[in-house]
Amino acid sequence: MLVILYLVNFLRTIFVIAVIYLVIRVFSRYILPMLVEKGVKKMQQKMYEQQHQHEQSNKHEGEVTIEYKKDEKQNNQNQNKGDYVDFEEVD
Repeated sequence: MLVILYLVNFLRTIFVIAVIYLVIRVFSRYILPMLVEKGVKKMQQKMYEQQHQHEQSNKHEGEVTIEYKKDEKQNNQNQNKGDYVDFEEVD
């Protein structure tokens, strides 16, 4: 009786391993390529839109634009200063 239980459990384990193997094989053969293809098409569409947007910009070739960023560090230093108090030493 004990041998039959071990055999049934062994066959059940082999069956589960075979099912998992088949699921992984079907996934990697059919579903994974579709997901990769969809991702590649999405990336190609993004690149096409960026290229198209760049071509339609109003800047001409050789035109230079300089944008300045306000330095927040210097701004904060000036705001955090306290009042200056002049004092004399007393002997």
